[in-house]
Amino acid sequence: MAVPKRKKSKMKIRMRKAQKKAVVPAVGICPACGAPVQSHRACPACGMYRGRKVVTIAAPAAE
Repeated sequence: MAVPKRKKSKMKIRMRKAQKKAVVPAVGICPACGAPVQSHRACPACGMYRGRKVVTIAAPAAE
């Protein structure tokens, strides 16, 4: 088993940990309905992707 020869300094550990961060997904606007939609995915509101209907969206239940 490999064992480090010397203790890692606080600076080295913190520099490594600083690279781990949350990634915010890119959000655009659907050209068909104007709803916010994540890039490279079908619109959850209307089901359009790249100008064509790819997902059938069920109508909301009326109360």
